[in-house]
Amino acid sequence: MKEFRTVEEVLDFAIRKEIAAHHFYIELSAWAERAEAAELFEELARDELHHKIRLEAIKAGQVAIRQEEVGSLGIADSIEASEPKANLTYVQALVVAMQREKEAFRLYTRLAAIAGSGDVRDMLSKLAQEEAEHKLRLEIEYDLTTF
Repeated sequence: MKEFRTVEEVLDFAIRKEIAAHHFYIELSAWAERAEAAELFEELARDELHHKIRLEAIKAGQVAIRQEEVGSLGIADSIEASEPKANLTYVQALVVAMQREKEAFRLYTRLAAIAGSGDVRDMLSKLAQEEAEHKLRLEIEYDLTTF
């Protein structure tokens, strides 16, 4: 992982990741084969944009955070990662999205650990929680679609 020297570098990195995630879900919504898939990906795109906005708020000194635990079905842990490409099937798009959310969760968890203590750590932990929620929603959709 990249070495950060300041909190601002951590926040800038996380903001860039959220922008990329937003674009990723917009792309997936365009590739979706079913309306429900497009709606799910559009909602996740909005969530990632809200994450970016919250990161920018913490960077500006405004923070409001509440912690909660999130479960997992473990599906994302047991399937192979793949990269997005044109003409993905719905199931392939779900697999890519689950892997991305898993990576985002791990990223925010690691960033929170190196952030030390205080509001920045709490905000990064909250973002990790929300990425875990996204992964769980995708796992449920995957489960409903494939079983």
